[in-house]
Amino acid sequence: MAGVLCLAGLLFATSAGTADGTDLREDDDDLRAVVLEESSRVATLEERVAAARAEVDALAAPPGEADAGPSEALAAAGQTAPVSGEGLVVVLADAPRGTVLGAGYDLQDTVVHSQDVQAVVNALWRGGAEGMGVMDQRVIGTTAVRCVGSTLRVQGRYYPPPYRVEAVGDPEALRAALEASPEVALYRQASDDLGLVYEVSEADLDLPAYGGTLDLSWARPA
Repeated sequence: MAGVLCLAGLLFATSAGTADGTDLREDDDDLRAVVLEESSRVATLEERVAAARAEVDALAAPPGEADAGPSEALAAAGQTAPVSGEGLVVVLADAPRGTVLGAGYDLQDTVVHSQDVQAVVNALWRGGAEGMGVMDQRVIGTTAVRCVGSTLRVQGRYYPPPYRVEAVGDPEALRAALEASPEVALYRQASDDLGLVYEVSEADLDLPAYGGTLDLSWARPA
């Protein structure tokens, strides 16, 4: 046991010396290229799945059914239908390399985490967003953003920073919701102190339909 503990201590010391307190998320062009290539491949497969799902829905529809009104209404209520209009774009990105850490901060605070993106998404929903997208994907109320190593995972795809969140809705209400969010306020404070990117701008947006699954893995209707 003593030998194992000594060896572990040696490994930790070697790792710390090699890192030299920098680069939690290295700027690895090869890794970025792999992530983007795999994300593109997943996007192509998702398009094929969406086309197959649409074909199945068409074949399963009752004969002679001509009025798609109820289905369209449900899609709009579930935020899965295409949506266009004015709204906000929020961009988050890591602090520059070599950022000097102030009191109360560590290296973990110099990179964007899933909870930071999720905080922005949740605030925009509370602000009355009619539809939302993260990176190149349409997301809905059950979509989760997760950290996977140095990337974020959104609905099976992996993305390196910077991260872009788009929300269609009243820009003033959306901006007010961001300002009122305690979680977003923590990120904004870190942005001021460490140089993390936090950019909010108005734009005319055109978000595609949601093409993912609506099945729940764990949650059940109340």
